[in-house]
Amino acid sequence: MKKDIRLEDLSKREKEPLVHLEKKDLMPLPYPFEDPEQEPSFAELSEQIREKYECGLDDTCAVNVPKPGTKEEEDALVAKFLSGLEKLFTKENNWTFLQPLLLSMEHCAKCQTCSEACHIYEASGKNELYRPTFRSEVMRRLYFKHVKHGGLLSAWQHGDIEINWPLIARLIELSYRCNLCRRCAQTCPIGADNGLVAHELRKIFSQEMGIAAKELHETGSMLQLKVGSSTGMNAVVVKDNIEFIDEDMEEKIGIKVETPWDVEGADVLLIHNAGEILAWPENPGAFAVILNAAGIKWTLSSEVAGYDSINYGVWYDDAQFARVAVKHAEAAKKLGVKKIVLGECGHAHKALTVIADRVLTGDLNIPRESSMTLIRDIVMNDRIKLDPGRNDFPVTLHDPCNMVRLMGVVEPQREVIRKICPQFREMTPHGVDNYCCGGGSGFAIMSGNNFPDWRFQVAGRKKMEQILNAFSDCMDPSIPKYLCAPCSNCKGQFRDLLAYYDMWNKHKINYGGLVELIVNAMVDVKPGFIEWEWH
Repeated sequence: MKKDIRLEDLSKREKEPLVHLEKKDLMPLPYPFEDPEQEPSFAELSEQIREKYECGLDDTCAVNVPKPGTKEEEDALVAKFLSGLEKLFTKENNWTFLQPLLLSMEHCAKCQTCSEACHIYEASGKNELYRPTFRSEVMRRLYFKHVKHGGLLSAWQHGDIEINWPLIARLIELSYRCNLCRRCAQTCPIGADNGLVAHELRKIFSQEMGIAAKELHETGSMLQLKVGSSTGMNAVVVKDNIEFIDEDMEEKIGIKVETPWDVEGADVLLIHNAGEILAWPENPGAFAVILNAAGIKWTLSSEVAGYDSINYGVWYDDAQFARVAVKHAEAAKKLGVKKIVLGECGHAHKALTVIADRVLTGDLNIPRESSMTLIRDIVMNDRIKLDPGRNDFPVTLHDPCNMVRLMGVVEPQREVIRKICPQFREMTPHGVDNYCCGGGSGFAIMSGNNFPDWRFQVAGRKKMEQILNAFSDCMDPSIPKYLCAPCSNCKGQFRDLLAYYDMWNKHKINYGGLVELIVNAMVDVKPGFIEWEWH
């Protein structure tokens, strides 16, 4: 593995990737993975993939960028990138994030405080390629040279770098080696945001060059805008699935469950991540049980995107983000609800409750709230009867980056868990200092080529360490354990990560959301709502 990689290496026209990761070089894991050879092998890219797509970065291919056929095609792509770079630093084209981006370009002190905060850099064995400032420094040199049009003095002061297609191709992949968790920005003494730099690079590639991860764009936000959900489900299919979930819940818990649809003037429009309906139906089912039992006047919406809180645009394309956010607000406006409540989906929280303030104005500026605060008020005000003894098993809590670090929703879910889970134990660190699950910024749904190996062994490595440490005193497989993750995207990562390391079969580590724990503790339902089997 090359640890002495330089910024200039990204412009090299050599065929071999700049970095080759080996298991022995990665950050060590605790028991039961002290020996790196106990971990799964990292799959190699086929020659067919290497010949067809740009794979010159690190033996991993996430975006599947086709190789240009001629020098003219390469030059045209470089020109598009430079055009996008210019636009990125103009107010009329980037009024959403221009100010923090300029701060990050102009004022990095190169202290590397952010490196010690980055889970990917640490997990990789501190490979220079994954240092948060590595990507940003490339961008910074391009900014001073091609946007500020600095000359020789600027090159001496800020550094120079050759811009060509190999550099751009590697930057595309490198922008998808960051979870956008913003732990680096949180720790920076002057507020530089290397995660934002990765996001803005993705934005150039998408908006100016038409290049984005297929899972985020083509089968993500585009499908959602066309059909209503990135899962491909339209309103009729969603309603049928919810009806089945209601019936299944009623059979499991012994009380009638009914989900209301399109109720005008409701207090709450609940918007789920539609992935829950397919992959974790017990989650929307649990929401229905809790809200009905608490006497909340709530509804779901059958409008396009109104039943799916996903907004993949937040990870790569501001225009796509805005289109989806407006659809969400329009669904709420049509029903005349008092507020929108986001279900257990971290990126949906950030997209609709924070960033959407930039686009939802006038009568689209409908109040938005996290389900964590609503659920907290229901539980802590004793609006439903709960028996903590039903949750008497080891429980730890994962903090979704977008919900916790980026929004500050830290305590509501903890208050609930402390009240209903006698064996709750925190991860170290936790709260705003917690680490990303490794599936953030779209990684949890990106599974092309050998990217899952990188996602689990590098991006998810620090979280795996946290999970193992949290349950270190009860790893015996006779003791079922619960990893609470109040975020659909994070649950997708945990489903795959825990399966990758065979944590259910070997150590009985299961995962799920917060509302499932609450229903499991409700005294008015049949015991045993949480089923101790693999999802």
